[in-house]
Amino acid sequence: MPGQTGPGRTEGELDPEAGPVQRFAAGLRALRESAGRPTYREMARRARYGVTTLSQAAAGKQLPTRAVTLAYVKACGGDIAEWERRWREASDELAAEAAADDTARPPYRGLTRFEPGDAELFFGRDQLVERLTELNRKHRFTAVFGPSGSGKSSLLRAGLIPRLRAASDDDATPAAVRILTPGADPLRTHADRLEPVPDSDADTWLIVDQFEELYTLGADPADRDTFIDRLVAATDADSRLRVVIAVRADFLGRCAEHPGLTAALQDATLFAGPMSRAELREAIVRPAAAAGLIVERALTDRLLDEVEDAPGGLPLMSHALLETWRHRSGRALTETAYEAAGGLHGAVVRTAEQVYAELNGEQAELARRILLRLVAPGDGTPDTRRPTDHAELGFGDPADTRLVLERLARARLITFDDGTADLAHEALITAWPRLRAWIDAERDRLRVHRALSEAARTWRELGQENAALYAGSRLSAARDAFPRDTARPDPGDDELTPLERHFLTSSLRRRHRAALLRRTVVAVLAALALLATGTAVVALQARATAQAERDDAVFGQLTAEADRVRDTNAGLAARLDAAAYRMRSTPDLRTRLASDAGRVLATRLAGHDGVVSSVAFAPDGRTLASGGHDGTVRLWDTGGRALGEPLRLGADRVGAVAFAPGGVTCWSPPGRAASSACGTCGTGRARAPWAGRR
Repeated sequence: MPGQTGPGRTEGELDPEAGPVQRFAAGLRALRESAGRPTYREMARRARYGVTTLSQAAAGKQLPTRAVTLAYVKACGGDIAEWERRWREASDELAAEAAADDTARPPYRGLTRFEPGDAELFFGRDQLVERLTELNRKHRFTAVFGPSGSGKSSLLRAGLIPRLRAASDDDATPAAVRILTPGADPLRTHADRLEPVPDSDADTWLIVDQFEELYTLGADPADRDTFIDRLVAATDADSRLRVVIAVRADFLGRCAEHPGLTAALQDATLFAGPMSRAELREAIVRPAAAAGLIVERALTDRLLDEVEDAPGGLPLMSHALLETWRHRSGRALTETAYEAAGGLHGAVVRTAEQVYAELNGEQAELARRILLRLVAPGDGTPDTRRPTDHAELGFGDPADTRLVLERLARARLITFDDGTADLAHEALITAWPRLRAWIDAERDRLRVHRALSEAARTWRELGQENAALYAGSRLSAARDAFPRDTARPDPGDDELTPLERHFLTSSLRRRHRAALLRRTVVAVLAALALLATGTAVVALQARATAQAERDDAVFGQLTAEADRVRDTNAGLAARLDAAAYRMRSTPDLRTRLASDAGRVLATRLAGHDGVVSSVAFAPDGRTLASGGHDGTVRLWDTGGRALGEPLRLGADRVGAVAFAPGGVTCWSPPGRAASSACGTCGTGRARAPWAGRR
């Protein structure tokens, strides 16, 4: 479609059917026509972009950048939101065409690490590889520390390992180069790899990546220390093992907890810091050049400005470049394609959200569960990846699980390696807001689940021993965290694997059986207690009945005996009435006692030999003194019981007794003397001491 750009200048013809670029350019020209065909100089004044830049936007040779497109639309008075949507649609269409037509290997790894086979695409770390190689020549045990996203794994795999395998004349060829990540049970999983190649004088190299997994995946502390001891043994003079470990920098303090590891790392540590601007330029430009592509200078400069001094920016840059390569047009990686991919921070989000949006409701929920299983929530440290066995992802519909895993892997959000699934990089945890929100919402639940998964594996390895099942607070926490999985056995909507569900339900059944046993024991004990109580009550009732019957019999005997002797021994009858009254108060007894009170009552004092000649009451009315013809004075209580030993006087008999202050005064008949034991108070008079009764 011809058109005038201004006096003496024309625009080339466009074919909207030729593809998304020319169709988009034709739309821009139509917008300009509807705005009255302002000159590009006038548009440049409004949009603050150059005339050439604006005219090239509608030339139809390549898709303009998002910023240029929006400036063009604003200068023509168009709908900004509508044209931003149209620009993204054209960008996606271009990316789809490039993906369909291109089967070439991408020059960038995205979020995934570089492997030994990617050495020809690994640039920007030559100096660090040289320093690591030199350090390895001096020490048999070395470590690489660096923050997440600094490229430690790629340095070892695509930098060090190819250098070891292509040993120079100065370096011996290794007997073997082994690479591993510790996992949750390093001793059991890697026991054979810790031994050097037998019958060889050459060293066996052991590369331990993600060393921090010893602290993040719940390894047994004793097994962890033993595993580290086996690694540190490489420092022995006669060892044929060389060890290189890669550790996230925030776990340096945990490494220092092991004395042997601390000693081994004193002079054998390399820190992988940020790449310099020149190194970043190599990492951007040279992989593309190796694939016969070019990176637009404006894009290179923009990436350098955005990534330099950005912590953890390398994996984000690599992913943005991978998506830019997918959105490219021809051999050039342009700033337009970079913006279409979402930019440095938006590329990961765009990729992840696109995969998530393509899933239906059940698949999206399954993706959430899978991704959360691949995260180990930090305990005072940032969250980390969690390599997970494929078997642990066996929940939900198998077909949906397989589809979700394939799509996540195709988008390079997760990777598969040696039977395990893993996040492509920890940068995904912080770069994707949706995943970050899932983790924050489920953090406590994730910690419970990680412990549950480990306990279930241990239970299986111990032959499903009851002693390894959950109990107490741990079981309560797991039941509360996964109520749907414990409420019913149907696995259709479970969040747990069959093993985890079996472990949890077995723990709950064991607790239920224990509670039932406790309730049974309590019930039996309660029944026995009731039986014992009933028996005791019956016994007490029988005793009370017997006591009552005995009391009735005694009461009857007392009243009968009192009636029998009343005429002959009124005193005894009165005493029997009083005893019966103390047992039972009846109107008849009250009448008898009233009658007894009006009679003269006598009590026999059965202590004297012969006649009692005199008696006297003490002033307190509670003590009685008696004197008899046997020459003794005796003291009695009012009940007729003798008090103490009798007082024997020298006289043959006591004529009279009386109580006086300080003693008992006794009189003998005239002409007879009182006993000196009583003291003499005058002729024929003696006094016995008496202090009264208290």
